[in-house]
Amino acid sequence: MIVMKFGGTSVANYEAITRMISIVRGKLEERPVVVVSALSKVTDMLYRISDRAAARDREEADALLAQLRERHLTLAGELLGTGGKLYEEACAKVNSICDALCSFVSAVCAVGELSPRSKAIIISNGEYLSSNIICCAMNAAGIRTHYMDARSMIITDDDYLKGEPDMKAIAANTPEIVLQAYQDADAVITQGFVSATGSGEPTVLGRGGSDYSASLIGMAIDASRIEIWTDVDGVRTADPRRVPDTRCLDRISFEEAAEMAHFGAKVLHPLTIEPAIRKNIPIYVLNSMNPSGEGTAILQSQFIEDGVKSVSCKENIYVINIFSTKMINTSGFLKKVFEIFSEHKVSVDLISTSEANISVTVDSSQKIDDVVSALSEFADVYVDTDKSQVSVIGKNIVSLKGLLEQTFAPLRECKIYMISQGASYVNISFVVDRAVLDDVVRQIHKYLFCM
Repeated sequence: MIVMKFGGTSVANYEAITRMISIVRGKLEERPVVVVSALSKVTDMLYRISDRAAARDREEADALLAQLRERHLTLAGELLGTGGKLYEEACAKVNSICDALCSFVSAVCAVGELSPRSKAIIISNGEYLSSNIICCAMNAAGIRTHYMDARSMIITDDDYLKGEPDMKAIAANTPEIVLQAYQDADAVITQGFVSATGSGEPTVLGRGGSDYSASLIGMAIDASRIEIWTDVDGVRTADPRRVPDTRCLDRISFEEAAEMAHFGAKVLHPLTIEPAIRKNIPIYVLNSMNPSGEGTAILQSQFIEDGVKSVSCKENIYVINIFSTKMINTSGFLKKVFEIFSEHKVSVDLISTSEANISVTVDSSQKIDDVVSALSEFADVYVDTDKSQVSVIGKNIVSLKGLLEQTFAPLRECKIYMISQGASYVNISFVVDRAVLDDVVRQIHKYLFCM
């Protein structure tokens, strides 16, 4: 079996879904498990609906809900024609999901309070709408397709908006569910992003979590490979929206891919790699708009050559500087500091320490006020804002002669606030002012890949 995940832009409209069905048809001999995202921009709309419900803005919420329903009913008509059993089935599913969502949003508006559980219920509806329509469209195209609810497979803890998967439960439940669904079927389809607790409470895996869903399912069924179908030709040497003349990488290691995803590359969800590594399942990043392209293969390190693969970045970060003379010759200080980050669920990217100072970087999307307050009880804390993080990523880069010179040569006039190199020798990262980020990334990319 293989797992094929199609992102929002790959199922955005009639043309995209028609291409997707053609791609799946070419893989039927490998018994594909198809994982789909919500239609492009639909999850953003559901987040807005949840915000409007929390604000008791019933009028705006209802207007957005009407747009949501109309977009999916129109798509069903385009894919299935206005008539016939499958069209009626798709419309019935859309109306049933939208009716339930409207009732739920109405209740949230009445209360004026949006709990994490309620938000998870609202924002997960996009995947159920898209997967039901696409399942009908695949059947209409002659591919006998059975539908599976991801919440019966992807089991998490009770963090409703960023569920932590229960790997044992997923591995135990998923194979039998997939085999049952495959009876008298050419393909099976399910949702990315959505999940549930062991008791059935709805959760989601966090933004971009459909890649993670595909990897978890691939791990559970011992897939021969996982295909991530998106709107780019593969993993590139830098973000093409920032840097001209980027190149598509033929192959990279699991470790390099994990670093790229974690340090800002948008092609893969950062957690996608871990389940694949557990079973050594290759991942392929492919372009649904160019199905004949080879894309990028993500493989074991032994199959990957040494060298720099990419320049990644995070545009908006905080640098938290923690100074205390109590650090000097004292055991347990670092533990105390990072227990505070853990307690407040703030994840750290880079760390740099000296005799009396710790500097860390965190993504600006995280709330750090409580962390700063707790740290300030025993240390002086300063937060630098409007900073960006740049990472040069590759295999065994510590052994590459002249790499540091090539990396920092373009930065002679640039202020660098922090430098960090991982013990895995996969990345060198540093912090610069956000205002110069694009220029820094372009210049480093030019030195490393174009000279």
